[in-house]
Amino acid sequence: MSIVVEYILMIVIVLFTLTTIAAWLIWVERRMLALWQDRYGPNRAGPFGLLIVVADTIKLFFKEDWIPPFADKAIFVVAPTIIAATVLMSFVVIPYAPGILIADLDIGLLFFLAMSSLGVYSIVLGGWASNNKYSLLGALRGASQMISYEVFMGLSLMGVVMLSGSFRLSDIVYAQTEYWFILTQPVGFAIFMIAGIAETHRLPFDIPEAESELVAGFHSEYSGMKFGMFFIGEYLGITLISAMVVTLFFGGWLGPGFLPPLVWFILKTFVFILFFVLLRASLPRPRYDQLMEYGWKILLPVALLNLLVTGAIVLMMTK
Repeated sequence: MSIVVEYILMIVIVLFTLTTIAAWLIWVERRMLALWQDRYGPNRAGPFGLLIVVADTIKLFFKEDWIPPFADKAIFVVAPTIIAATVLMSFVVIPYAPGILIADLDIGLLFFLAMSSLGVYSIVLGGWASNNKYSLLGALRGASQMISYEVFMGLSLMGVVMLSGSFRLSDIVYAQTEYWFILTQPVGFAIFMIAGIAETHRLPFDIPEAESELVAGFHSEYSGMKFGMFFIGEYLGITLISAMVVTLFFGGWLGPGFLPPLVWFILKTFVFILFFVLLRASLPRPRYDQLMEYGWKILLPVALLNLLVTGAIVLMMTK
């Protein structure tokens, strides 16, 4: 019984922490964008504008929860929950520190890839159920972008699996005790990072929701908390990819002993969250055809070459 209570308590803590981080990132992103673009950010609602998050949350709760009469109502309602649910499920297998995780699965890395793949259903169903041509175009863009870049994301991680000899994320962290995999897999890291940006459809790869072309893309018809679910899912996705980068390439919780392992994990993850924000402040959006061409003509060959070279080196070292 105590084990069950312990698991439930861990799930509640992780869920509360993640939703709090997702809300807090709204303020972090606006402040950082203002800093890098040399302008004022949120600075009126509370100290340093911190209460802007509370104001946005209240606004979402009190907005009219409108369902277009021309929409497929059942699918329209379900679609926003899928992206939040799949992202939250991915956090189940992430080891935050020794003994601090929910499920230490043997196939943890495969579980993460599976959950990230399911997230595309949210975009496709949301765009299709809206019965809006702009939403449908955004959904089609999002589906092709996410499905394509999942291929490169999976291939980029096979080098890490070869070096650690395991799909279990905690084993991958322990395998980096002597050196982080960023030193031996810099190409895999670069490909995973680019694919992660495309998976979260953040700038510069926010093509599924390009405001200048598609109004707001796949969530054009959404309002209130249904739109808020898409919004939360996006920020949770940023946190997830940042946490996975840290786990797979930067030693997870490993670090000098003057800080607890959990603090090291949080600090490393926050650095990559800031990197996501910096991209939005500095890079333009490519065309849709450029995005797809870049993936299939450049990332795929490079990922396969990295896999081949890593396999050859591992084979030579084992002989």
